[in-house]
Amino acid sequence: MKFVTFQKEDGSIRAGWMIDQYHVVDMHEATDGVLPKDLLSFLNDHSFYMKYIASLYSKEDAVYPLEKVKLKAPLPNPRSFRDFYAFEEHVKTARENRGLEMVPEWYDIPVFYFSNHLSIKGPNENIKRPTQCEWLDYELEIACVIGKEGTDIRAEQAEDYIFGYCILNDWSARDIQRKEMKVGLGPAKGKDFATSIGPYIVTKDELVEFQVENGYDLTMKAKVNSVLLSEGNMSDLYYSFAEMIERASEGVTLYPGDLIGSGTVGSGCILELGTDVHRWLEPGDEVELEITALGTLKNSVI
Repeated sequence: MKFVTFQKEDGSIRAGWMIDQYHVVDMHEATDGVLPKDLLSFLNDHSFYMKYIASLYSKEDAVYPLEKVKLKAPLPNPRSFRDFYAFEEHVKTARENRGLEMVPEWYDIPVFYFSNHLSIKGPNENIKRPTQCEWLDYELEIACVIGKEGTDIRAEQAEDYIFGYCILNDWSARDIQRKEMKVGLGPAKGKDFATSIGPYIVTKDELVEFQVENGYDLTMKAKVNSVLLSEGNMSDLYYSFAEMIERASEGVTLYPGDLIGSGTVGSGCILELGTDVHRWLEPGDEVELEITALGTLKNSVI
């Protein structure tokens, strides 16, 4: 299933799912209030709710044409957001471009940082370039949404804790990030102004046909102003999402609604490509990320 959050014409915001490419269901309305209005509440008890959905025949008055609603970030308020650094090609190339060698420790453990889980943006939402930023960048990533509470989760069991996947754009103010990283902390301020996800969260059952050893065979592309700049594949992950979840849950509890990003796929940002390939992003630019089976996520810079 493809789960969404959308705004109706009356201004109310509801969670639901897509029944085809052109229609969405208001899960709360369709079930006379049995299912909640928001996706985070749904995730808290989704095992029960999914069984309820399986026997549900949607009411006609709970189905809305996509053209009559506005898609928001499918999970506007994740409980937390950890972003990993799991694609080797990106790490190598980005460091080489700065005259740096690979850090040997990168091969020992999957590493992540916490980003701002309260600055989540959705499809077609404008992204405001930070006032002090001149080096604005996109990052082509995939994210998983945690669907079950767990602590010290082993990689072999981690699949049971994943609810679904979505596209993620980890917007980056590279000039701000560059300064703060010299101090030895971060990234933080260079990242906390916006993260885009969407257009929907796809449950694992829809991705079975793409499954490979290290995840899924999903082509990942990024375009700026309709020009293709980045192309990679989720299967190129050095660390699987199972390994990321194992690392993230060591000694702490993951909860339904936690968001975990993959880090940038190889070639998936301007920092890696170099400004001789494309300048830094400017107001008026449109960034379009596309991943097989996960849809297309567009945002414009203002």
